[in-house]
Amino acid sequence: MTLKRVILGILTAIAIAMVGLSLLASWNQPQIQSRLELYQTNLLLHASEWQGENNKSANLSSARNNIVGEDPLNTALTQYQEARDSNQKTLETTQAQFKGIQSAIASKSADNTLNLAQNKALSESIDQQSVLLNELDLRLGILQASSGKTQAALQTWKNLVDRYNTQIDYDPAAVTAKVLTGIWSNPAQLLPDAEPSIQKSLDGWFRYRALAQLYKLQERSKELAALQAAEQVTAQQAVEKLAIIVGVPAIALCIGTVLLVGLTVQWLLQRKQLDTAGSGPVLARNASLTWDVPWDGEIVWQVLVVGFFFVGQILIPYLLLPVSLAVLKLNPATFDPRDKAFYIFATYLLLSGGGLSVLYFSVKSFLPLPEGWFRINWRGNWFLWGFGGYFVALPLVVLVSLINQQFWQGQGGSNPILPIVLEGRDNVALAVFFGTAAIAAPVFEEIVFRGFLLPSLTRYLPVWGAIAASAFLFAVAHLSVSEILPLATLGAVLGFVYTRSRNLLAPMLLHSLWNSGTLLSLFLLGGGAS
Repeated sequence: MTLKRVILGILTAIAIAMVGLSLLASWNQPQIQSRLELYQTNLLLHASEWQGENNKSANLSSARNNIVGEDPLNTALTQYQEARDSNQKTLETTQAQFKGIQSAIASKSADNTLNLAQNKALSESIDQQSVLLNELDLRLGILQASSGKTQAALQTWKNLVDRYNTQIDYDPAAVTAKVLTGIWSNPAQLLPDAEPSIQKSLDGWFRYRALAQLYKLQERSKELAALQAAEQVTAQQAVEKLAIIVGVPAIALCIGTVLLVGLTVQWLLQRKQLDTAGSGPVLARNASLTWDVPWDGEIVWQVLVVGFFFVGQILIPYLLLPVSLAVLKLNPATFDPRDKAFYIFATYLLLSGGGLSVLYFSVKSFLPLPEGWFRINWRGNWFLWGFGGYFVALPLVVLVSLINQQFWQGQGGSNPILPIVLEGRDNVALAVFFGTAAIAAPVFEEIVFRGFLLPSLTRYLPVWGAIAASAFLFAVAHLSVSEILPLATLGAVLGFVYTRSRNLLAPMLLHSLWNSGTLLSLFLLGGGAS
């Protein structure tokens, strides 16, 4: 065995261990999808407040009635109750795991280095889940009170307060729970600093409801009128946002479903026809056409392990970035959203540059490459393949995601960039995130996974097998266990589009459209929270 293979073997073991630990760490982390559903519910609650008295708003009024439904309060109440119960169950499971790790550390029955790392991760997860549980209890109580279930609301807030015992005054959520209990009690009990507590702990529709109740009790008619006027503006904006968030994907899903059914029917009817003259079913084009692969599996192994995992998971995050931050005297913990956006963008450029450099030097000795490798042609029908692939991917990924959600129940982690975008309010930061997710990521990932990996695998696998294998590795590389199936489905569509179009621009466009749609939804949903 050569020294190179020994080094590759060691790096492979490290890469597998790090990827495995990352996937394991995401196991008990909340999915972004759960938060998206709650953010959309918050928009629905805002929209339900809109009066739409102006005649010229008739179209928006109709959209509001169609989107909001007959009983948005009870719908939101059910959803928040389910989210709260799910979070409570996850918290209890994590606490049990934490106790088990602490017992192992105390007894020294296993490797304490690994146990201490798991102990820290579980402790941080418990803190995050506890904060989320408090937030859900505050909001759930307001929904209960607004639905006429005042006693249930008071009990919900009492349970929150009881969790803190003598430390009530040290937790903002517990203080706010006491404030809410006071303003919805009969008779009411107005506590000092009630308004600042509400402003600090609540946002969106929930802040509006709590402040409206407080102003009524305090007989502050002027402030109440101003609050209601501001809520009408927000409510109309919520209707407009929901029309985009719900309407556009619904139309795209319909188009994608019709296109998928049509292509499938065409393939079934014409699958025996050859495509040598450009005729025959679209799905069968270039189906059996493979690449001339001049390198063996060791080169593929080298590019993936060194160029993608070693550079992206070890060299940059543990060596290059810490040294650079130390020299520049920067602390990522103090970064605001704009700083985080530029930091993530710079990190991704380093990762892309390192990965593509390893790819280039790995295949340099085989230059010039056989025809068809890394093909980018601005002419041809790549635009149709990219858009068509996007529409077809929508119903497939949505279907797989719905099934996947039933298994994970809101857990399993998500891309860490998504929550930052969801909570961001800085337009410059959002523009930088767009550059990262909708431009840099599609270019780099499509070159690696579709441009290099997929064709290389056709040396050992049929085209459909290479598509499946590259899609799976593409999904695993995102390091979120709950997203493996949906991302593998997307990766399969990306691979299919590339093998049929033989143009990297097609999957790049599809990938960019997908990420852009996700960012747009996050931006609209995040803007509706405040």
